[in-house]
Amino acid sequence: MGVPETMRAVRITEHGGPEVLELTEVTVPTPRAGEVLVQVSAVALNNTDLWTREGAYGRPGDPEALSGWRGPIGFPRVQGADVAGRVVAVGADADESLVGRRVVVDPAVYDAEGPDANPVGLMGSERDGGYAEYVTASAERVHDVTASPLTDDQLATLPTAYGTALGMIERGRLRAGETVLVSGASGGVGVALVQIARARGARVLAISSGPKIDAVREAGAHDVIDRARDITEQIRAAAPEGIDVALDVVAGDLVTEGLPLLREGGRWVVAGALGGYDVAFDVRRLYLHNAQVIGSAMHTPTHFDLLMDLARRAEIQPVVAATFPLDRAAQAQEELARRAHVGKLVLHPGPWAATD
Repeated sequence: MGVPETMRAVRITEHGGPEVLELTEVTVPTPRAGEVLVQVSAVALNNTDLWTREGAYGRPGDPEALSGWRGPIGFPRVQGADVAGRVVAVGADADESLVGRRVVVDPAVYDAEGPDANPVGLMGSERDGGYAEYVTASAERVHDVTASPLTDDQLATLPTAYGTALGMIERGRLRAGETVLVSGASGGVGVALVQIARARGARVLAISSGPKIDAVREAGAHDVIDRARDITEQIRAAAPEGIDVALDVVAGDLVTEGLPLLREGGRWVVAGALGGYDVAFDVRRLYLHNAQVIGSAMHTPTHFDLLMDLARRAEIQPVVAATFPLDRAAQAQEELARRAHVGKLVLHPGPWAATD
């Protein structure tokens, strides 16, 4: 079957609520030199979809400014960073043997060539993403996972959530035998952190609440801290000698209260601000104990290569909470914002994909 001329896509033309998501018919993009065209089987949702749509990232010197991930959004923009699918065409200078291969797309736009480049842009924000039947990507950023036993839905959950988690763990230098604290443990990144940290041989303390606690424990947490009760008191009881590494997507008051709980040389890694971006803490607890606060935005190419190796061997088992057809993208984002689920939400853009 050839590639059609047009496709369905969900895009935004301005910042706002779920109502700004529009299902429309657009031209199928043509892969440029060094690019491939991927038929999207599944695309996972992330908090970055919500914040990009809302323009919630702010700008240096103006934290309240409407902005995308790293600056103003070029509208219209097709959302969606996390793509699993199949290569159906290649542009000039791209490897033709990729056609027909099952792939996961690394959604990062990097600042340089090389294995340790930093992400400075994101598919679905700085370039069009996977809320569509087809998407283009750099041939260097598609990873062949044809042999992986994971489903397309599971593979789609990996790039942002598991990539962010692995980036945090690598930058935090988590080692086997260390005690790690995971915040927001029932979310996509949180579940990924719990699974990967447990696989690394760490003792995992995870913060969650209510009916999600059992699911977080099932994901691999050794102890679950109930967010509805005094968090610091529970952490002290569970880890009286302190925390080696905190993997934090919440920030806010948790940083203020949690930094004194780090052991000597402890590392506090931040990759989100669900609890608030304006943080105050006693800096003496930092320098007197040789502690570190580390910012972590997504992953490097090296981190993503490690993640794809895990996927090929199915050493992680992503949790898919629910799936939605493309025309229910707004409903899916509303469900994501409610945070009542454990794991990831996935869209099926094409008529060939099953829906729930």
